[in-house]
Amino acid sequence: MAVLCDTQIRELVDIEPFEDAVKRPGRISYGVSSYGYDVRVGTRFKIFTPVPASGGAAIVDPKRFTDDFMVEIDLEGTGADHIIIPPNSFALCETVETFTIPRDVLVLCVGKSTYARCGLIVNVTPLEPEWRGKVTLEISNTTPLPARVYANEGIAQMVFLKGDRVCATSYADKQGKYQDQGGLTLPKVD
Repeated sequence: MAVLCDTQIRELVDIEPFEDAVKRPGRISYGVSSYGYDVRVGTRFKIFTPVPASGGAAIVDPKRFTDDFMVEIDLEGTGADHIIIPPNSFALCETVETFTIPRDVLVLCVGKSTYARCGLIVNVTPLEPEWRGKVTLEISNTTPLPARVYANEGIAQMVFLKGDRVCATSYADKQGKYQDQGGLTLPKVD
């Protein structure tokens, strides 16, 4: 496997909207970089709260996950530019960008150092060959203080690995459950 550089990313990976790497004073960087692409966090968030709306004891269960544990916030049209993640909590969000991954490329996501230095960790699973859609990200606030996350600014970097050959079975072939997700998607178990 080889890491794709900026010109290869432009040529091989469909990213919409695609942004160049330019200085944007006062903003957390985003766009193509030397060996990756810095994605932006969108305006829709689901912030975890330890008390479900239905009352009772809260247990996080990936097989029975419900948004009763989440407070939904959409900043679109509000004039607000950020959300606050409570201490020791997390938020689910979506990228501004939509991806179409080639059959011979695997994508790994790593958090941006600006947020990591503030105790915020970004987690996403790899984007498999032929995966398509907006990416759902999880941002964990590991600090004992509330943390601010800015919409429409950089949040994580995607690193693209090109295989020496095409995979035998792609995400599209498997009809993956998160294929073509249009935005923030909660966990599912088929």
